[in-house]
Amino acid sequence: MWRFALILLPLPALADSVVATRTIRAHVALSADDMTMVAMDIPGALSDSATAVGQETRVIVYAGKPIHAEDLGPTAIIERNQIIPLSYSVGALSILTEGRALARGGAGEMIEVMNLSSRTKVLGQIGPDGVVHVGPSS
Repeated sequence: MWRFALILLPLPALADSVVATRTIRAHVALSADDMTMVAMDIPGALSDSATAVGQETRVIVYAGKPIHAEDLGPTAIIERNQIIPLSYSVGALSILTEGRALARGGAGEMIEVMNLSSRTKVLGQIGPDGVVHVGPSS
């Protein structure tokens, strides 16, 4: 009877975690050689290295330390202070002007941009082509 009770006891689930194989500086795109899997469940660490390949580090990740999802983001296509196209579209109205990026970021991320014509700061989403879209559709 006691053997049956041992089977019913909850056991901790074993999971793999992703750790860095070397110290990785911030703003570096990860490759499969930059990380390895370890047989331990590290809270907050990625459990699949495939999700990290091609992502860019947002912070320094030291060798042997776990890689967390919040440490990564899309590869930046816009650098801080870069002059970029700024697009506003609503209905049939479309305005294209230039802006200065106030942060760096990758496709899909929201960044603040200064409109060079009006000198106002606006928040927009980076498109895959590097155009920052502002307005109701962003």
